Amino acid sequence: MKAHTLVINGLLAALYIAVSVVIQPFGFTNVQFRISEMFNHLIVFNKKYFFGIVLGVFLTNLLLSPLGIYDLIFGVAHSTISLSIIILLARFIKNIWILLIANTLVFSFNMFIIAIELNLALALPFLFTWLTTAAGELVVMALGIPIMYALNKRVHFDKLI
Repeated sequence: MKAHTLVINGLLAALYIAVSVVIQPFGFTNVQFRISEMFNHLIVFNKKYFFGIVLGVFLTNLLLSPLGIYDLIFGVAHSTISLSIIILLARFIKNIWILLIANTLVFSFNMFIIAIELNLALALPFLFTWLTTAAGELVVMALGIPIMYALNKRVHFDKLI
């Protein structure tokens, strides 16, 4: 990995953590509004953001999560699986808007992974927790679509890394 790519991914991980600190009370409950999740849209622009996003999730869960090892395993698995699905879909879908929408839907649907975690760790009801965490993820990711698209027009995420 080039030093430039490594630095950008490190900055992305740090930014993910910083934004998560600000919204910490709303980022680890059964209704999660983790604003930093909108950084998941970076994968649509360049798959090299994968490591920065996953590292950001890992470190955020390590440093901030009250669920400890559960969040390290399930939270990182959720991000890794969802990002991998989008990388695969990007081979076939070239329209950025469709990929951003697909990314939102994949991350929201895959919140069943987090619902399993919350069921195991806190005995929260699986289906209700899946619904609430997916709804929070859907809102954050949907709001993130126009923001990340507009930022890309200025920053050119595909060429930044």
